[in-house]
Amino acid sequence: MAAPRDPFALGDRLDRLPLSSFHRRLVFALAGMILFEWVEVNAFAFVAPTLREQWGIPLSTVALIAGVSQLGAFGGGVLGGYLADRLGRRRTMLVSVAVYCAGSALCVVVQAPWQLMAARFVAHLGAQSMAVIAIVTLSEFVPAAARGRLQTWKVAVGALGIPIAAWTGYLVVPHWTWGWRLVLGLGLFGVVFACLVHRWVPESPRWLLSRGEGERAEEIVRSIERSCGVPSPSPSPDATAGAQAESRAAPADGGERQDTSPASRVRFAELLAPPNRRRFAVVATMWVAGLFAYSAFNTWTPTFLSESGLDLDDTLLLSACVASAAPLGAVLAVPLIDRWDRRRTQLVLGCLTAVTLLLFGMVHSPVAVLVLGALTSLLFQTSVPFLQVYSAEVFPTRVRALGSGTSNALSRIVNFGAPTLVAAVYSGIGYAAVFAMLALLGLVGGCVAVLFGPRTTGVSLEAAAEATRTPNASEQNLKEDALS
Repeated sequence: MAAPRDPFALGDRLDRLPLSSFHRRLVFALAGMILFEWVEVNAFAFVAPTLREQWGIPLSTVALIAGVSQLGAFGGGVLGGYLADRLGRRRTMLVSVAVYCAGSALCVVVQAPWQLMAARFVAHLGAQSMAVIAIVTLSEFVPAAARGRLQTWKVAVGALGIPIAAWTGYLVVPHWTWGWRLVLGLGLFGVVFACLVHRWVPESPRWLLSRGEGERAEEIVRSIERSCGVPSPSPSPDATAGAQAESRAAPADGGERQDTSPASRVRFAELLAPPNRRRFAVVATMWVAGLFAYSAFNTWTPTFLSESGLDLDDTLLLSACVASAAPLGAVLAVPLIDRWDRRRTQLVLGCLTAVTLLLFGMVHSPVAVLVLGALTSLLFQTSVPFLQVYSAEVFPTRVRALGSGTSNALSRIVNFGAPTLVAAVYSGIGYAAVFAMLALLGLVGGCVAVLFGPRTTGVSLEAAAEATRTPNASEQNLKEDALS
């Protein structure tokens, strides 16, 4: 079998495939990685009020636990992205799930705040790593015309993790002293999706080709084509001759030939060198601003409502109802994400979110909190697929996971100090000021994307990577997009 040489040819074959049961299984298995990341991100918000009562810890300690968790997520984003580009998407994802489940198990048995900090660090390390790799992996398998839509369905399934954490918190935390341990231990069920990934998700052919493993990439693509009912193309004589030449160049002892191509050495410096630098800056800014606003709203709202005079039952019930709107937000993005320019749609969603956050900070009645909170949660979750898809589209294959993961990770390291900042703003200026700050941040991502980011909607990953390697053409496209 001839190994493909041209990444465009292999990418075109994946892009022309009709959607099939292979794609549905892929979306469902990878959605589990997102589901448990959001279980992990949101679970602490629903146990924090109870931990304050049981352990007698101040608000600053709650902020420190949340901040250390963000440090773990930072490490997971950077390390997971690096290893996924170096060792492979599938292998790194499975290791990440194992780390996440181990961290969740530790959360169940902790006895003190510092132990919880350590356990949450490990859990966030694994959760962020597996989520970053899931986003990139799905992008590299699905057709360009349906890339946003399938990523959004993955987000919609994954967003169920938010109400799962919320309703589990509401149903068990107020009624049993150990209920918070059950909420933090939900991640142990992640092993189910690890089994699905092992069974249904092959290694990315695009990654294999970028590493010079054309034979394996061709074998996987042909297997996918068979499952989709599409005939595989016959190898051309030139490709066959090239494959034979490569075979003759193999070591005489039958061992594997060492790959010394530049693709074998993934370096962080590539993200800071042209032409990746500009795109990395755009995506990192989008992640930092967007995730700050999103995580602060989800993490602090139950505690702020409790501090404002609502009892624990009412606080958890309102928070659970608000969280239930999250999956609906992702479903709302399905008909939008491949229809219009993702950057401009992201800006419109940011404007709407800013308005609802400002209004949320001005109301205190349970009905108003419920309505505006649910709408804010819905809009946040509608924006998430746009951010995830865009961050996985703008980088070439060899550094796609590293670029997307590091951009995401920078938002986590900023969020290490965010809980303390939010607590300080709340204590010094007040409840409404916190949501005014979050409203301003909600606008930043869309503005940066429209002004400085390249258009990727409906463009193949290979075409986007080619534009990345051609600075002049990329700059021209940016100018044309800004004027259109």
